[in-house]
Order: sequence, then C-alpha cells, then structure tokens
Amino acid sequence: MDYSIVWVRGHVEVYDWAGRFCFSADNEREAREELALTA
Repeated sequence: MDYSIVWVRGHVEVYDWAGRFCFSADNEREAREELALTA
C-alpha cells in the first residue's frame, strides 16, 4: 500500500493512498520504522 508522510508542526503524519490519516510520529525515521512493521 502507498503512504504519504507529511510534516505538520514539528511532527509527521502518515496518510494512506486514499488520504486517510493512519498515525503520527515524532520524525520521518520513526514513521518509516512503523510502516516497516505493518508491511
């Protein structure tokens, strides 16, 4: 599945291919690690 990572006020938010919010993280590295766990 495709995801978008967006910086928002000092943290990142992850959205799925349809633009639905999935989760937030402190930084892009954390977000990518979390995505790797769900793959």
